Amino acid sequence: MRVKALLMCILMSSFSLSGCFGNDGPVAVVEESSGPEGIFVTGPDGLPVDVEPLPLNFTFSSVGEDAPEPSIGVTSSGCVFFIALEKVMRSCDYGESWEDVAGPMCAFQTNDPWGWVDPITDRIFAVQMQGLETSWICWSDDDGESWLGNPHDSGTTPINDHIKLATGPWTSSGYGILGQVSQSFYETAVYYCYNKLAGIFCFTSFDGGATFDTGGLIFGLATTNGGLHGAITSAPDGTVYVTPRVETPTVIVSDDNGLSWFDRTMGEDAGTPYPRKNSEVATDTESNAYHIWTGADEGVYMSRSTDSGDSWEQTSIRISPVEVISSVFPQVDAGDPGRIAITYLGSENASELNQSDIDGNPWDGNAHFASANVSYYLYVTYSLNALDENPVFHTVRASADPVQVGSICLNSGDCRDIGGSNRNLLDFNDLHIDQEGRIYIAFADGCTGDCATGNNSQPEDSRSRLGVMCHLGSGPSLYESFGNLSEPN
Repeated sequence: MRVKALLMCILMSSFSLSGCFGNDGPVAVVEESSGPEGIFVTGPDGLPVDVEPLPLNFTFSSVGEDAPEPSIGVTSSGCVFFIALEKVMRSCDYGESWEDVAGPMCAFQTNDPWGWVDPITDRIFAVQMQGLETSWICWSDDDGESWLGNPHDSGTTPINDHIKLATGPWTSSGYGILGQVSQSFYETAVYYCYNKLAGIFCFTSFDGGATFDTGGLIFGLATTNGGLHGAITSAPDGTVYVTPRVETPTVIVSDDNGLSWFDRTMGEDAGTPYPRKNSEVATDTESNAYHIWTGADEGVYMSRSTDSGDSWEQTSIRISPVEVISSVFPQVDAGDPGRIAITYLGSENASELNQSDIDGNPWDGNAHFASANVSYYLYVTYSLNALDENPVFHTVRASADPVQVGSICLNSGDCRDIGGSNRNLLDFNDLHIDQEGRIYIAFADGCTGDCATGNNSQPEDSRSRLGVMCHLGSGPSLYESFGNLSEPN
């Protein structure tokens, strides 16, 4: 049975909500506000500034399936692909309806999912890890109507985990020299990275992702710091970024389509927490780069590069308002220069700081140790001048009810059974924009049904993992030429 629920969160309004997904069955569309207490306009230190909030309107849609660790992408036709577990869910009507379009050439099971839509060619990739031995990758060039696939498509070295795939333009050096020839077969480079024991391995495909025979271990920090990493990002100039999950915020960069790599560090003033999850890089239409991560104080921070990743500012910028004292799963995308959007799960339960966490220690804001009195919501932050010396950030608490009550497991070796495992959300969410500059967010909702509508919901009530899409209904496009977008029809 297809499940649908929509929520319109209008930033400029001022009345209250009763819940995003109070029931798992169909509900009427409601147009209500996240409330003035959920609106923040802040400067680069997270403190308030006297600037009018942006008119942001978000729409929520349940995909009707469990979907931890979701990926999302949009083709030029406007079809949205929401990939999680072994499902490839498609909506061509902005979330009004969803269907699973995975074909027989796609994997029937998964140990780790990933999805990607090539923004240049519209090719849709569904990547499914098969144990630790290999990955099964399938792809479609016709909006999911038909598929091709390779059940053993994981580079030259077996044992892979934390798989990621992305695409980007060819350069004129390194692997890009061969890419200038192979692009007559498939226009862009396809990158596939994974963790193998203690390192990150990255491969480049010259045939559109059908095979990955070129690549290997990335040099630098990644080889000695566990090998876990975030998403792959490729800029319009062909620069490729991979973010290792390490103590000092770091990016690993290639300017020759993956033949060679160098690393750059930043953010020592902000640090990172432990346990920690992935950071992420976005690039704009002029290849400026924005690296975001969760800092040691549990805020969301950013460093910028305007020279294709060669140098990064060392004074970190706080994206999240200071009222958000805990955050996890930050994701980012960019349009034109300075126009970025960020999403994350966050909590404003400041009264719980230094109170007993789940281990009986004073809580420092780390979601891994959050008590039953802490709730996490979906936040969305926009900046239309993120390259300025003093950028302004417009943040809205977009979900009306919690996404998770209590702790979120950030270390798979230390998850807790509190009426069920607190690892229900797994490791990440996702955010991407379409060709109009409209943002789309994929996340797993851990608090549905009675948990969403209850007045005293507990962690044991927050164990679902319902796939939900949130997209910009109306508000500023991340591409300046599109101006303010209206609600899609």
